[in-house]
Amino acid sequence: MQPRVSVIVPAYNAMPELTDCITSAMEQTIGLDQLEIIAVNDGSTDGTGKELDRLAATCTALRVIHQENSGNAAVPRNVALDVARGEYVFFLDSDDYLGPDALRRMVAMADENDTDIVLGKMVSVGGRAVPTAVFKTTQPRTDIFSSAAYRTLGCWKLFRRSLLERLNLRFPSFRNTEDKPFTAAAYLNANGVSVVADYDCYYHRDRANGNNLTLTAQNLSHRMQGSRMCFETVARYLEPGPRRDQIMRRHVEWELCGPLWWLLLRESEQDVRESIYPEIRDWVENWVTDPIIAMLESRDRVLLHLLRADRFDELMTVIRNAKEDAGRGHVVEGGRVYWQHPLFRDTAVGVPDSAFDVTGRLPVRHRVESVGWQKDGALRLSGHAYIENVASSDPATELVLRCYDADHPEVRVPARVHAVAGLPDDERYANAGFVVDIAPATAAAGAPLGRGRWNLFLDIRAQGVSRVVRLKSLEAGRTPPQSIVTTGTGKPTTVTPYVTKWGNLSLNVGREVPRDDTPCRVTKLAWHRSRKGTLTVTGTLAERVDALRLRVENATGDRREVTAPISGTDGGFSVELPLRTLRPGRWTVTLSLPGASPAAAVPYLAGLGRTHWFHLARPYTARPVKEASETTLVVEVRAVDVRAAVRRRLRRAARKVRG
Repeated sequence: MQPRVSVIVPAYNAMPELTDCITSAMEQTIGLDQLEIIAVNDGSTDGTGKELDRLAATCTALRVIHQENSGNAAVPRNVALDVARGEYVFFLDSDDYLGPDALRRMVAMADENDTDIVLGKMVSVGGRAVPTAVFKTTQPRTDIFSSAAYRTLGCWKLFRRSLLERLNLRFPSFRNTEDKPFTAAAYLNANGVSVVADYDCYYHRDRANGNNLTLTAQNLSHRMQGSRMCFETVARYLEPGPRRDQIMRRHVEWELCGPLWWLLLRESEQDVRESIYPEIRDWVENWVTDPIIAMLESRDRVLLHLLRADRFDELMTVIRNAKEDAGRGHVVEGGRVYWQHPLFRDTAVGVPDSAFDVTGRLPVRHRVESVGWQKDGALRLSGHAYIENVASSDPATELVLRCYDADHPEVRVPARVHAVAGLPDDERYANAGFVVDIAPATAAAGAPLGRGRWNLFLDIRAQGVSRVVRLKSLEAGRTPPQSIVTTGTGKPTTVTPYVTKWGNLSLNVGREVPRDDTPCRVTKLAWHRSRKGTLTVTGTLAERVDALRLRVENATGDRREVTAPISGTDGGFSVELPLRTLRPGRWTVTLSLPGASPAAAVPYLAGLGRTHWFHLARPYTARPVKEASETTLVVEVRAVDVRAAVRRRLRRAARKVRG
């Protein structure tokens, strides 16, 4: 019978992590009768081969191939691909491991949506970097142009094997960046992409001995072949135009500019001048268009213009002085803000002003301090807002209202600006305060605001520079005022300020706002000061109850909960839950009433940081995972790898000394 999935594991000197890796594949809930696990021992000398043979003796689904060392992960993956029989292929690195239900969920997603590639949510173990943007929400069917999928080109994904065979797709035999052109080609030819973001599928970690290929083959010279192949792959499958530029941008940022900033100076200047520099110039001439350059941050634009102009010496100087130049000031001119880099308007070099334009990337700081109805029926908002590095002189800040569920014209309301206490005594903040009154009955050029839901923005203007930002909610625990009925020139209309699930302020005009009718509302999250590893949840109750239950649960159904009596008559509550004995992993937090289903999600609230404790003489840590859910608090518990933590600190200290 054909297996549903072939799990391919290249292994070279992979002990002791290998055992967890293979075991996680053997214990998949999809069942061994649906799997074949192909592990290729690439000439290991540390007992990897013996461990694979031992595991194979206990599992008929595990096939072990022994071969001489190839020096990279590409060759063993290709050897396994040549004999794989599964409908799908999943590439699992020997350092990493799978969540128990990962393959079942990913196969079901591919089956249900007829997609060729499925991304399973990745989790960092020990601090190794993992992609997060693509995993913000589950996506049954998407593509690389309308999602963040293309930002992750590692091969740790589920691929339909017929796609790989149709393309005759195999990994190029490179030490580093071998998986990027492989995955890029698959993406560019896939019949749809799926994303499983509601389950921790793939646990990504560094080896304890630090000999991961990605760590030991870090030089720019190790990446050149794979990077060129990335550009060639995109050019092969996409015609010139906006779609190609969108995809090429990823490679320009990550395979071209990024390595130049942090890897180029590791190479000898002779190698850079004679081989690396001409190669990279060729990439720029062939594949970097003006629209791509316009999408990038200023320092990358400067690099690319220097490469185009064949200014080798200036390029090397800019890279050497990157840290110093990053802190240089700005020039405000004609409503634009420019980075005051040493090459700005240097006529001998000729880099255009547009390369130094940072207007659209300047941070905007704002805070809403009060929202309330006035006696005349206007909704008054007050707070402060300013654009970093732009003095708040000649201010002309406006509130902007945009209706997103009806075809009403944009409405702009001028704000009154003023000095604000609490900010530095500096001209940049002289007029950062704002007060604005929205009169729903007359705001639309003398007419009432139309029915619908209106998003609120702030157009912050100073010295002719304009930046528009979405207006954030009040501080945690504070809520907008209640509805008010206005008349205007027509029938009475209800206007209700509310906070979106993303924490932004909006107005609902003449429609019902979905009410939060849960019997309990969370207002504060904190770690207990003396009882380490204990989460405290504080809030209010809509009605009197005798007790409240606080619960944490992980993806495999493990659960821990406490029931706390409610005292007092003011409707407040505070419940404590110890996390000290929880298994490492991610745990969702909910509140419920005894004898009832969960009554309220415990939301993520800003300010809840990290906590540490010791259990059985081993250090543990817990932190909220902001990106894990839009509605429910997720806490990640980790066992601290002391040796890895010490190594990271030593590496950081060494970098500081070198810097």
